[in-house]
Amino acid sequence: MAPSTDPLPTVADLAPRIAALALENVTREFPNAPQHLVRGPDDTVLPRVLHPAFYGSYDWHSAVHMHWLLVRLLRRNPAEIDAAAVREVLDRHLTPEHLTTEAGYLRANPTFERPYGWAWLLALAAECASAGGDGARWADALRPAVTAVAELVEGWLAKATYPVRHGVHSNSAFALGLILDSAESAGCAELVGVVTGTARRWFGTDRDYPAAWEPSGHDFVSPALTEADLMRRVLTGEEFAAWLSAFLPGLAHGEPRALLEPPIVSDRHDPHIGHLIGLALSRAAALWAIAAALPSDDGRRPRLTAAASAQLRAALPQVVAGDFTSDHWLATFAVLALDAADSA
Repeated sequence: MAPSTDPLPTVADLAPRIAALALENVTREFPNAPQHLVRGPDDTVLPRVLHPAFYGSYDWHSAVHMHWLLVRLLRRNPAEIDAAAVREVLDRHLTPEHLTTEAGYLRANPTFERPYGWAWLLALAAECASAGGDGARWADALRPAVTAVAELVEGWLAKATYPVRHGVHSNSAFALGLILDSAESAGCAELVGVVTGTARRWFGTDRDYPAAWEPSGHDFVSPALTEADLMRRVLTGEEFAAWLSAFLPGLAHGEPRALLEPPIVSDRHDPHIGHLIGLALSRAAALWAIAAALPSDDGRRPRLTAAASAQLRAALPQVVAGDFTSDHWLATFAVLALDAADSA
């Protein structure tokens, strides 16, 4: 079947539906999958008590990035959403009191949500700061949590000898990329040098990555593409083009196909198999960004952008399906992919 030539939807097209979904998610406390370490028989507390800002959306990191989504839509697509309802929820959740509690929890549990949730909290703070107006107030409220995360990131990277290359939340490259995108606007520019140095140390000499082994059964990011997407942020254009040739030498010939073709999702309702919908979206975002970082005459660009479009077209119809198993997080990754397509 020939690739579709129909125009891709825009974030504005999806904004009304995904804003309503995000509002429902961030205020929905149950079902909830806490990552809380129970230290004794009395240490069983409801999510809203432990996390007064980020108690919804099934888990903490999803609550954080669904708040990011709401701020992003409020900043870029206010006419397409119920802006008053979005502001009301953000005002209710992103208060100094609530976020001081969140910061205290992060400090008391220094491996909680490392590194995925940390990165999303910085992205949320950066988005708030970029929004101006009410966003500046929310960014100020987030400051204690941002400070806690910045200290945790520095402490982690100072002792982490090896990266984590899994295609799930523990993936190091995805988090480092998001931190690089967010650190300056979030008010922790000191992380840029630390993260850049770590990325070069961990990944700078990688060669002949076995990308044909992807995907693993419940990936939602591609270890190969996420790493490449990080390295295009820290290398110059010529450096990156050469690094990518060594890292994924088959790309010029459309190989490995398993990396470039949309993953098969046999059961979207299975919480782990359903991750593969997000994999297609995160692959699309990475592929467009990688292509844009290559020279304009690089023969890999059209292959990468065609693969990105195919991934996005396969996943978008499944982003909002009325199933909380996947609806609590996929819209964020759809926006990342569509933003990357728009910037390509």
